[in-house]
Amino acid sequence: MAKLRAFKAIRPRKDLAKKVAALPYDVFNSSEAREVAGDNSYSFLHVDKAEIDLPEDTYIYDKKVYEKACENLNKMIEDKIFIQDEKPMLYIYTLIMDGKAQTGIVGTTSIDDYMNNIIKKHEFTREDKEKDRINHVDICDANTGPIFLTYKNNKEIENIINEYILKEPLYDFVEEDNVSHKIWAIKEEEIINKIIDLFNEIESLYIADGHHRAASAVKVGKLRRKQNPNYSGVEEFNYFLSVLFPDAQLRILDYNRVVKDLNGLTAMEFLNKLDDKFEVELKGEKSYKPEKNHSFGMYLDNKWYKITSKENTYDDNDAVLSLDVSILQNNLLEPILGIKDPRTDERIDFIGGIRGLDELKKRADSDMKLAFSMYPTTIDELMKIADNDKVMPPKSTWFEPKLRSGIFVHRLK
Repeated sequence: MAKLRAFKAIRPRKDLAKKVAALPYDVFNSSEAREVAGDNSYSFLHVDKAEIDLPEDTYIYDKKVYEKACENLNKMIEDKIFIQDEKPMLYIYTLIMDGKAQTGIVGTTSIDDYMNNIIKKHEFTREDKEKDRINHVDICDANTGPIFLTYKNNKEIENIINEYILKEPLYDFVEEDNVSHKIWAIKEEEIINKIIDLFNEIESLYIADGHHRAASAVKVGKLRRKQNPNYSGVEEFNYFLSVLFPDAQLRILDYNRVVKDLNGLTAMEFLNKLDDKFEVELKGEKSYKPEKNHSFGMYLDNKWYKITSKENTYDDNDAVLSLDVSILQNNLLEPILGIKDPRTDERIDFIGGIRGLDELKKRADSDMKLAFSMYPTTIDELMKIADNDKVMPPKSTWFEPKLRSGIFVHRLK
């Protein structure tokens, strides 16, 4: 059963929370992070993307980047930009975007639950990205970004949260993207213990976003266990920072594709090759967003098309093969366009649905040739795949709104 634990959060002063909070490190490249941080010395990007405080030609995986991150974090604590709570607590985190709220519990979860598959995964991780976060966590001696977890809705947990958020929040601010962030600290031991007991009755947690952060946190925890062979299991390095949201509240957006070329085909040859696996309908100049699964929008040469999968393109009995991202990959991107591995092929790029269909058109009309708008993967599909110990194809889900880093830091000792 899922193990949740309270912790002594390191968190920003109330008057600085908005200035400190930053989007996750993997949303930006180095130049974008420099621009976003700008002259804001409080931005948590100085910790999560510490190369912005080093010469621009610095290799982003250089050890001195992680050492700078640690130095910046310790300086922010020393300067009282961050404070640490005196006793372990749980926290409530609400994000509101476009009038829709999602509310989760912030605490720490067990590396053993991850290793024993109580915390379930749906993506492969890349070794280089894991190594980056391992170094960051290990040298900073802290989890600096929360893992985004979900669980099947629990009415008792929902009732506790709904009652608690009637109180005055600890933080309440709106970021530049108009996403509202509200935080409450649960100080009462009776309520904390009740929430922990309720999570202990939950069979599975699911990683929604943050597979690399989770895998890295676990590997650092295992490293610390080797360094401390007499560990008892209660040490902080046995746990990692998490925010847990009920599945019913989560919002998955489409994760769209753009492709560099037609693999040597003319536009007419390409369209003719689609006939075996897809019904093709010309929609004209107006952007097309699919209205249900197994259909796609396609933009080519200033025209939008609706393409609908034929029955020979998928297997509804297979949780992975029935995903739209699999259908597109297995029946079009690989056999027609020659894109065998979308993780590494430089001819394909991915655009989160938050950026809209105009961004697809813009890319296809400039540095790319072809664009596909996708129907969003559902949370039920994600859970079904994780429950079957399978993995989704890359770039299957795009979650919005994004959790902010810097609101909570979890020390490993």
